[in-house]
Amino acid sequence: MVEEQRTTDERRWPWPAGAATGIGSMPGTDITEAQRIVLGELALPHLPELPGRGPGADLIGRGAALLVDLPVELYAGRWRIAGGPGRDLRRALDLWERDLDEMTEQAGEFTGTFKIQAAGPLTLAAGIELPIGGWMLRDPGAVRDLTGSLADGLREHVAQVRRRLPRATVVLQLDEPSLPAVLAGRIATESGLGAYRPVESATATGLLDTVISAVGVPVVLHCCAPDVPLDLVRAAGAAGVALDLGLVGNRLDPLGEAIDAGLGLFAGAAPTLPPPAGRAPSSAQVADRVRQLWDKLGFPRAQLAEQVVVTPACGLAGATDEYARAVLTACRDAGRRLAEE
Repeated sequence: MVEEQRTTDERRWPWPAGAATGIGSMPGTDITEAQRIVLGELALPHLPELPGRGPGADLIGRGAALLVDLPVELYAGRWRIAGGPGRDLRRALDLWERDLDEMTEQAGEFTGTFKIQAAGPLTLAAGIELPIGGWMLRDPGAVRDLTGSLADGLREHVAQVRRRLPRATVVLQLDEPSLPAVLAGRIATESGLGAYRPVESATATGLLDTVISAVGVPVVLHCCAPDVPLDLVRAAGAAGVALDLGLVGNRLDPLGEAIDAGLGLFAGAAPTLPPPAGRAPSSAQVADRVRQLWDKLGFPRAQLAEQVVVTPACGLAGATDEYARAVLTACRDAGRRLAEE
């Protein structure tokens, strides 16, 4: 195909036509095997996340480990700002180093687009406690400090990945599952009897823009919750948004406007867990789901394969090894089907 001969600089979106990828998490604890599967199955591979390894491999702990001059620790099962680096932070950093070493070993000569993932500032603010108690979200100044620290940390993290993968095009996925709840004032206080004040949309846009502007690579914002604020995602400068298609519902107009404005879509079209006594969907079923949504939005089929990346609905950490591999294969083949139309 002609598209395969075009360079990344000649494409509007920084991924190959007909691409598929995973959201990030995979089952198990073996990073060598997980990276091998991702590289073998996907046209847009990613650095696997293995939360099954325990604290420090979870979304919040992994993201918090990237903060600059804001050390964290585990206390009563929650991450909080610490007085200095300790064993919990060292464990999280050791896991990162192990994963990056494996990525370098297996993908060091990779020449396509490669995706990495990290928690975004709003989700971290809703998941890390202040030393005096309460989520960082309660203190706007602390949230600003966290965002600046994360921007610095992700800038260096992305630069390190680019050094390790010198021939690849790196894309960063910011995971923001808490974003709609933060905007709506639905994050519960530590007592559970109340909720923190909503963060204004303009403030959230500025915080995300701070991080997106700092990293120097295209950013896809992932949110597997309903009511993803697509206008905010666009205003913050993201190149794409990753959604669970099962949560789009009838909110087609905002999605259509975002796509028309040029936002890439990572379409979560395959379930992360099999139905009872069921098996992974076929590539034809996954492709049909993406195609049906695209047709409802009214965009030309020729545009679909370039602007859309096929993904599972969310991470695959809760799946079996067999099901995770089958879903990634179905997404890969669905992307190819869409590119051939």
